Amino acid sequence: MDEVDRPFEALLLHMKELRGFDFTGYKRSSLVRRVDRRLVQLRVASYADYQDYLELHPDEFTALFNTILINVTAFFRDPEAWEYLATEVLTPLVAAKAPGTPIRVWSAGCASGEEAYTLAMVLCEILGPDEFRERVKIYATDVDEEQLSEARHGSYGQRSVGAVPPDLLERYFEQVGNRYVFRKDLRRSVIFGRNDLVQDAPISRVDVLACRNTLMYFNAETQARILGRFHFALLDGGALFLGKAEMLLSHTHLFQPDELKRRIFRKVARAGGIPAGPSVLEPPTAARAQSNGHDRLRNAALLTNPVAQIVLSADGLVVHANRKASELFGLASRDLGRRFHDLEVSYRPIELRKHIEQAQSERTALRVSDVEFNRGPGDTVHLDVQVNPLIDADVGLLGVALIFHDVTAARQLRAELEHANRELEAAYEELQSTNEELETTNEELQSTVEELETTNEELQSTNEELETINEELQSTNDELQTINEQLHRSSTELDEVNAFLDAVLSGLRAGIAVVDPDLRVRVWNREAENLWGLRSSEAVGQHLLNLDIGLPVDRLRPLVRQALRGDAETEDMLLEAVNRRGRKVTVRVGCTPLLSGGERAGAIIAMEVGEFAPALAGHPSEETEV
Repeated sequence: MDEVDRPFEALLLHMKELRGFDFTGYKRSSLVRRVDRRLVQLRVASYADYQDYLELHPDEFTALFNTILINVTAFFRDPEAWEYLATEVLTPLVAAKAPGTPIRVWSAGCASGEEAYTLAMVLCEILGPDEFRERVKIYATDVDEEQLSEARHGSYGQRSVGAVPPDLLERYFEQVGNRYVFRKDLRRSVIFGRNDLVQDAPISRVDVLACRNTLMYFNAETQARILGRFHFALLDGGALFLGKAEMLLSHTHLFQPDELKRRIFRKVARAGGIPAGPSVLEPPTAARAQSNGHDRLRNAALLTNPVAQIVLSADGLVVHANRKASELFGLASRDLGRRFHDLEVSYRPIELRKHIEQAQSERTALRVSDVEFNRGPGDTVHLDVQVNPLIDADVGLLGVALIFHDVTAARQLRAELEHANRELEAAYEELQSTNEELETTNEELQSTVEELETTNEELQSTNEELETINEELQSTNDELQTINEQLHRSSTELDEVNAFLDAVLSGLRAGIAVVDPDLRVRVWNREAENLWGLRSSEAVGQHLLNLDIGLPVDRLRPLVRQALRGDAETEDMLLEAVNRRGRKVTVRVGCTPLLSGGERAGAIIAMEVGEFAPALAGHPSEETEV
């Protein structure tokens, strides 16, 4: 290890000890390149400095692992390979299995789960949904917890499901907003969990193992170790599905190509086997010549064997029973040499005679499992009985060895394990139910959020409308303000006109009354007030003929009517009247039309007191025409 490699290896050891990620088996070239990328991004000068940075910033581990573990996966990646796997591997596999037999599949290095769900869709197409749920278990593993968390949700965007055929997308995914979620009832058959291919024990007894484009990141030594675990995990004849960049040319003792172009390999069964049971061979002549001390040593070993054992001769006589067998079945020294069929142990706890005859005739070992032996109240043991024929060098039958394995403790442990498994399954079902409830709650919350977003948009729209109305009202208010200002100016002008008119009317020496077409008084000047003692506020609005003044107003009707008709010439009238002081006066009354815009709007009545010649009575006066 040179000076450059030593700090890098120390960094890898630090990650292994602190976080449990062992990257020592990865190819150094690609590993160094990815770690260097983080150093450049963080502007860290050396691996030692980066190790210090990791201790100060634990969250950096996540970013580093995401950089090292390039999780590149997709649905139906390399479609031709998936087509071959479905038609030439999985379909024959399903056909060869007995109905109801479990099918176990392992997706190693599953990343965000696309490959595992692709396997689920392919198997579901072959088996149908009901049989798939009952028979199939897909174990999907990875070292990246974040990717596993994403995979468990089974939710993907439009871009991710682009490679899924439309008919499969419709059957196996539910669209939720702009996401596609894998069917919940089928998702339960896909089990996600963390597994480090370098350190953790493999999943066993699998029919198909998919590990695509993962081995290429490891060095040759680590690849060999992982492939050994894959070989152990697969059943005989099981299929290994790799990626395009993986060939296995140097591991033909473990896997043989089934379809090299599609990178599908078959497990090679190991040669050799384990003997069915112990056998006693005729010892050679040299061995027979050994001392009696060796014989005593063998006898002592057989007697003290912790496993109960009885040896019978070929003709059925008891030749040997060790101490454990004597304690278990109550045998004594006098029973040696007796016929085994005459002993209680031959039929209790199990009928052994037929098994002995079968082992002798077939020359094969037999095993009877989980035999219950009740030796007394509260004293029950469970035994596995093994019947082994003893064969000599010439394949002649020497006798039979009966071995009784006490499996009471193992059976108790198995019962406890089964009970624990049942509790674990119940807990898992409860957890699954809780998870579904949480998913339902999450969907409801999502729906509520969408409703709130819709309400917010409506409120925004209403707010915009209110702003528009406010602007219109503001514009209307501005217009009203302008009109109000115009009215104010008009009122001011009108006040000025009225003041001018009052000044004009006040300056006249004659009393002036202006009436409308209905003879109601509209103007009553100050001279009229002085003349008749009737204020303007009392006269305006009253009918002319109803005024209570010293002037005989009823005689004015013809004169006013004549003016209202618009006659060009009207004659003044001389009337005797009484002024406000009670003095008799002579009043000359003249009347002219009041025109407004070419229309007759009333009449103007002028009343003047003076000394008038009688000849003028009833004739118009040129001096007082109005």
